[in-house]
Amino acid sequence: MDEISFDDFLKVDIRVGKVIRAEPYPEARTPAIKMWIDFGADLGERKTSAQITAHYSPQELVGTNVLAVVNFPPRQIGRFMSEVLVLGVTDAAGGVVLIRPDRAVALGGRMH
Repeated sequence: MDEISFDDFLKVDIRVGKVIRAEPYPEARTPAIKMWIDFGADLGERKTSAQITAHYSPQELVGTNVLAVVNFPPRQIGRFMSEVLVLGVTDAAGGVVLIRPDRAVALGGRMH
């Protein structure tokens, strides 16, 4: 793996947001969930599609906080425009487990 500088790391803007709406995305090639995420007053609401159906249902995601990269360019996922990249890691079976703060933090807070 190539090393990056600390300045390179600072270019990645990772923020905390609250899932305010989520629904299945059956049209996606791989099972996915569409989410609308509130990142607070400065960034507002952004949407994304994530392949997280192994561990999550749309209903249980609403009201939860997630971490996402907010400064990637939007990406077309089928007929849905994804504006942020929600972060997670894969488990032993290949399912994605979301990375989330374990304490209450302000929406839009930047990861340090």
